[in-house]
Amino acid sequence: MEGEGEKKQVRVTVLNQSFTLTTAGDPQEMVDLAEQVDDFMNALARRRPNLDSTSVAVYACLHIADQLRTREATLNSKVTQFNDLLEQAIVGPSPVEDK
Repeated sequence: MEGEGEKKQVRVTVLNQSFTLTTAGDPQEMVDLAEQVDDFMNALARRRPNLDSTSVAVYACLHIADQLRTREATLNSKVTQFNDLLEQAIVGPSPVEDK
């Protein structure tokens, strides 16, 4: 078993540019991520052929950041719901106040 902190280099290509990256994780995961980013950026570049590679990269980053924010909000909502259900299971339902 490899050391947890051991760094490995992996070569990937994104938007026809090669990059050598360093990862402490599984190099194949980095290759897979790079392929997903490359696919997305190439699709964007085909839809908007007048964009230069920097603009494609910025649009792709903004799209990915928006996806992460949306997923984080969904996850936080689910965690809150789960926490409420767990609290009800442990403590019991809260009494309803008369108004």
